[in-house]
Amino acid sequence: MQRETKTHEITVDVVIFTIQKGTLKVLLVQRSKEPFVNKWAIPGGFVRLSENLDEAAKRLLYEKSNLKDVYLEQIYTFGDPLRYPNSRVITVAYFALIRSENLVLKFDKSTDNIKDVSWHSVYNLPPLAFDHKTIVEYASKRLRDDLEHHATAFQLLPPKFTLTDLQQTYEIILNTTLDKRNFRKKILSLNILTELDEYSKSRSKRPAKLYSFNEKSLEE
Repeated sequence: MQRETKTHEITVDVVIFTIQKGTLKVLLVQRSKEPFVNKWAIPGGFVRLSENLDEAAKRLLYEKSNLKDVYLEQIYTFGDPLRYPNSRVITVAYFALIRSENLVLKFDKSTDNIKDVSWHSVYNLPPLAFDHKTIVEYASKRLRDDLEHHATAFQLLPPKFTLTDLQQTYEIILNTTLDKRNFRKKILSLNILTELDEYSKSRSKRPAKLYSFNEKSLEE
């Protein structure tokens, strides 16, 4: 039997989520070269010999979003032999959560082989390159699953927020409507919130109490 000598390469792909205009969105780039020219894709790139996977993901996240110290979680490895044309490429997928007010994109289209970059609703994706549709769908499910067991949502909220803001964030991610009374009872019972002696400054409705996440409780 002839031994296979085909080598493989490793990439990382980062599914970057945010909430904009009441919708969960993912950052996509439009490719300017083959393979899959003009198709949209998840930001990513090859792992350098001098870095581990997490370092590569953090570097690419900074290169693509100009942000550091962002919530980043490794979710799965995709290694279908046919996922990349004419080459054997295994990718390790991550998802990142970014607050919409912190968004500063800085793609260099002249060097990144990128034609365009924009945010897209996870429920209305354009045709994607490679197996990136599968990766986005997997990352979305992983985010929803995380929300059931961890307070991941605080990564998408400002430092101070109302209980309504928090519930709306959960509803956007879960893509469902939650009962207000049950949600507040459950979230307050977790002891992960700190009630502040401050109120929202909304002029259109009665000011609401502001909260912040208790980082110590989150760690525990």
